[in-house]
Amino acid sequence: MKKTTIQQLADYGQSAWLDYISRPLLESGKLKELIAQGLRGMTSNPSIFNQAISSGNDYDAKIVQLKGKGKSTFDIYDALTIADIQDAADQFQQVYAATKGLDGYVSLEVNPKIAHKTAEQITEGLRLFKAVGRPNLMIKVPATPEGFKVVEELTANGVNVNTTLIFSLKQYERTAEAYFAGLTRLLKKKGSVPTVHSVASVFVSRVDTLIDDLLEKHADAKSLQPLKGKAAVANCRIIFERYHQFVNSSVYKALAAQGANMQRVLWGSTSTKNPQYSDIKYVTELIARPTVNTIPEKTLLAFLDHGKVQEAFGAASGDAARILSQLRSLGIDIDSVCQGLLRDGVKAFEDAFEALLNAIEKKATALVNR
Repeated sequence: MKKTTIQQLADYGQSAWLDYISRPLLESGKLKELIAQGLRGMTSNPSIFNQAISSGNDYDAKIVQLKGKGKSTFDIYDALTIADIQDAADQFQQVYAATKGLDGYVSLEVNPKIAHKTAEQITEGLRLFKAVGRPNLMIKVPATPEGFKVVEELTANGVNVNTTLIFSLKQYERTAEAYFAGLTRLLKKKGSVPTVHSVASVFVSRVDTLIDDLLEKHADAKSLQPLKGKAAVANCRIIFERYHQFVNSSVYKALAAQGANMQRVLWGSTSTKNPQYSDIKYVTELIARPTVNTIPEKTLLAFLDHGKVQEAFGAASGDAARILSQLRSLGIDIDSVCQGLLRDGVKAFEDAFEALLNAIEKKATALVNR
């Protein structure tokens, strides 16, 4: 039987994870089907849970049950999401075992309303890791200035961390440094370093969306068309080159000698927003090993249908550097763009979380009083 494109990806050295979760996906057998086709992990975020819980009636019975027990809105949210994550992690258990802990992870994000509160995030991350109780869980922590200490602390406690909302090279560097610092502390207290895995989630498509808009509004917009759709992948290429520098660093080599795993780069936000671009643009243009691509369901199905596996990055990143330099000459600074995207990303997840809690509250009240 011919291998699927995502099985070919895995053979090549890149893992395809699904950027989606819902109760029907877990119960219908569809997730198991995708795993059989080569899917190797799953990520979630407040927006995804908001869509899953508020858009249908799949969670209604559980909401009524929990409301009847006097549970608060947050407690209901907590119970629903933990149950989904546990079920998903169990379905990925064989992948986790077969890859010896490289893949098979399901990610759960800490409450985005505390994204700027270090101590609260640490407490919440440790609580969630214990509550889910699965070795193939990753706790998602936003790459805010306050979040890097959280990454270090959770790693030092043996928690698998998915650092999310990375847009800039600087954010990526601080994420890798926090991970190394956590592993160093874990080693000092004789913790199990080989069992700890981590990913650094670099967000992609939003960079092009914003920069394309800036190019469109530029006085020389017509002549700048060839630059559109290039910034995001160029930014990723620069970050991936830095990844290789970290792999070859003395700090990582010393950790690896003690059994530590390198933190893989993960490409996130990889759906195509511009209909003029390929529907699998941010999959095909980001094929590189060893990385992860967490892909929305529609994009994943498109790649299964008409994707092709071939290395996307050349030996050098000169073209990427030239693209970013050219943008700077036009007054479009990638670092400033990334700072704005981080602020917007944190706010978007906060808003989605608030909308989700409101939806649960309304549903609970309506269903109980029905």
